[in-house]
Amino acid sequence: MFGSLYIDIFLFQGIYRLNCRDIIYLASSLIFSTSFLDSNIFPQKLSKHSKSANLNKESMASASTSSISVKNNAPGTRFPSSTTSKLLHSNLKFPLLMHATKATGIKSSSTANYNEAVIDEEMDKIKRLQNGSDVRGVALEGEKGRTVDLSPPAVEAIAESFGEWVINGLEKEKGRVVANVRVSLGRDPRLSGASLSVAVFSGLVRAGCLAFDMGLATTPACFMSTLLPPFSYDASIMMTASHLPYTRNGLKFFTRGGGLTSPEVEEICDKAARKYANRLAKVSTMLKSPPERVDFMSTYAKHLRNIIKERVNHPLHYDTPLKGFQIIVNAGNGSGGFFTWDVLDKLGAETFGSLHLNPDGRFPNHIPNPEDKIAMALSRAAVLENSADLGIVFDTDVDRSGVVDREGNPINGDRLIALMSAIVLREHPGTTIVTDARASMALTRFIIDRGGQHCLYRVGYRNVIDKGVRLDKKGIETHLMMETSGHGALKENYFLDDGAYMVVKIIIEMVRMKLAGSDEGIGSLIKDLEEPLESVELRMNIISEPRHAKARAIDVIETFRSYVEEGRIEGWELDSCGDCWVTDGCLVDSNDDPAAVDAYMYRAKVSDEKLGQHGWIHLRQSIHNPNIAVNMQSMAPGGCLSMTKTLRDKFLVASGMDKILDITQIDKYTRTGLVK
Repeated sequence: MFGSLYIDIFLFQGIYRLNCRDIIYLASSLIFSTSFLDSNIFPQKLSKHSKSANLNKESMASASTSSISVKNNAPGTRFPSSTTSKLLHSNLKFPLLMHATKATGIKSSSTANYNEAVIDEEMDKIKRLQNGSDVRGVALEGEKGRTVDLSPPAVEAIAESFGEWVINGLEKEKGRVVANVRVSLGRDPRLSGASLSVAVFSGLVRAGCLAFDMGLATTPACFMSTLLPPFSYDASIMMTASHLPYTRNGLKFFTRGGGLTSPEVEEICDKAARKYANRLAKVSTMLKSPPERVDFMSTYAKHLRNIIKERVNHPLHYDTPLKGFQIIVNAGNGSGGFFTWDVLDKLGAETFGSLHLNPDGRFPNHIPNPEDKIAMALSRAAVLENSADLGIVFDTDVDRSGVVDREGNPINGDRLIALMSAIVLREHPGTTIVTDARASMALTRFIIDRGGQHCLYRVGYRNVIDKGVRLDKKGIETHLMMETSGHGALKENYFLDDGAYMVVKIIIEMVRMKLAGSDEGIGSLIKDLEEPLESVELRMNIISEPRHAKARAIDVIETFRSYVEEGRIEGWELDSCGDCWVTDGCLVDSNDDPAAVDAYMYRAKVSDEKLGQHGWIHLRQSIHNPNIAVNMQSMAPGGCLSMTKTLRDKFLVASGMDKILDITQIDKYTRTGLVK
């Protein structure tokens, strides 16, 4: 008996497995020592009894990406993800996970202020995980200068708070107590996904929810799991960190109304922070109702196939409308491989030559990102080598995409927005298209020339989408919202940013053009889009402790606004997209109910007497990292270099902001004209 029961304890120093003798020692220590959790001898004492069974951080980090470890009679037994559903329905119980942290706010101390300060620091750890409308953090060691902060206890507290938030919302909506609230969880193939999934399930159970395990999934599929029958969950969570390194992970949240807003995620993280800081031992509940493993991705893929079949309505072969087309997919070893075998292949397309379809949480070939130069170069080469009609590039969780036309031209950023605008304006003449404020002046002309309206708005995909939703509700028809990073949402698709759905729209248009007798290819729709002569992005790191970085960034951005408004920088003027809906440099709504600001930013248009307006410069507080992004475009040779020198001399140095910012990239670019 004494050798058959194990409990895992998660400490900052590592993970330790306890047998019954260890448990007795732990209980005794908790009784006789109020400062037990802070004792430096705890790991050493445990190791006397279970040294051979210890699992250190390195062994966990190198574990298989698709497995979780459950202890019951056979220590160390591993179950691959494909058998997870069997495991969850078996008589085996998930281990009681006891997460002890250095929560020194609860140890014996005669200084109340010290305890409060430590508890505040514990709460800040969770609050800093908020990333706009998402949660993101470091889940595995391996990044220089970064420590793990997205731990199982943190994830559990956040999932529990989300579950409570969902339940409270449903009870307010229905005016009664609700039961059996159902929440699904999907994840990308990151190495930390399996262990953090257990923490999510535990948190949801704590909150009183029923949990459903979708396994490997995409972000858009998680949202669609709340809508498509027979699933129709009350809410969903996607575990992903998009294109960030394999050491990161995060959470995205959905209800049937769509993705959560930044203020809503802030509320959830605030509640989670209090839970996390006030728990002496962060003990996971036993899963009385284990998560049911469900295959939603097959339903989602069928949904996409049906859309293509119905809208192409091929006169000769309705069920295989892509017959005769060669389409290359580059999934980047993320979650997008399903689109090849479950959508394209079943619709008759030839997909030979596709790249990196198998999920691999280390992303060994390139960053799964349609903006990544390597990803685009490899996709371009595959399209040309195979004489394909189209190339598709997905990011890790498939909420973004880019394409390559048959001539090998990459279509992302402004070019992708232009392509989608051309398609949408054919279907909805005169509609408004919302983009972030990094869109080019040429893109504005492209949209207007086709009869559309262009609304420039804040950077951040959630900001752009929410702006479109608000405009449409007020009677301003808005069918497309796109950020230059590749996030794009359509009114016809629940205002959801879905990279696969974007590609579906492009494929439908490509087939329609062919059926209409055109042999030009999809790239012909944007052949008259002008490219900016110069486009540059630079970064300025904030010299500050992480907790103060946000406030300092706001100071910098607001000081920039003042300098431009007061005319201290000759030829610079705060930009807007006219007198319609957005003013003050695409930041502050002129509506009666302005949206909350998640990151401060302004765009200034740059003019001179000779050329008139020839460019713009945009300063933005990053919501991902403690830095400020500087984006600029110019239609004049040397325009970006000139703007950078003016920014440095007339603003950064003149205002003293260079004392709180690392302007190394700015200095280097002004000296050499090189970004890196």
